[in-house]
Amino acid sequence: MEIRLQKYIADAGITSRRKAEELIIQEKIKVNGKVVNELGTKVNPEKDIVEFNGKVLKQENNKVYILLNKPIGYVTTVKDQFERETVMDLVKGIKVRLVPAGRLDMYTSGALILSNDGEFINKVTHPKNEIEKTYNVTVAGILDNKDVKKLESGIEINLDDEKYITKPAKVKILKTDEEKNLSRLQITIHEGKNREVRKMCEALGKKVLALHRAKIGNIDVKDLKLGQWRYLRKEEIEGLLR
Repeated sequence: MEIRLQKYIADAGITSRRKAEELIIQEKIKVNGKVVNELGTKVNPEKDIVEFNGKVLKQENNKVYILLNKPIGYVTTVKDQFERETVMDLVKGIKVRLVPAGRLDMYTSGALILSNDGEFINKVTHPKNEIEKTYNVTVAGILDNKDVKKLESGIEINLDDEKYITKPAKVKILKTDEEKNLSRLQITIHEGKNREVRKMCEALGKKVLALHRAKIGNIDVKDLKLGQWRYLRKEEIEGLLR
């Protein structure tokens, strides 16, 4: 049975399907010794030999799904070119190759899913599936209802040097402290734009002092200490895929 090359690469647990497509286009993949750059290419998992960086890729039969409560200071990548600590350093006990499902920047803590199931990662991260992510945010300054309305209806941010209107968000003010001049709020979005929550707050003129992703879908990290991880339960995996 033949399958698409990008699916085979994703199932090997080295990256998501979308990233696998980029590797193919960049001519970094070989099939039976020949460089392949066509996205429509299909391979037979039982016969064909697929290579990346000179290493033969094999599909992972043992699917693993991890929930990590990421601390501040760790980079969300498999390997960092500047040799900074990565989230992979926190899951060293896992004997399969894991890939983060999405990203949290170095200064954001909280819920991060890792897996060796490329198809699962693609579904969790693809914008069309609109999986909600809930963040707890502390900002400098006092937010009012007008600010909340702007965030809820969509606010203009700078994205890759272009103006972008964010999709509607769910926003709740958790606490305001006039003496310390700060506000704590909860923001729920279903997009995954780079540093989106930070940029939304900055568009209001409010500097983010702390950012923590509390939930992905209905899965939260309240019972995990920073740096700890656990396996996702079957019903949690199925809930993300619905």
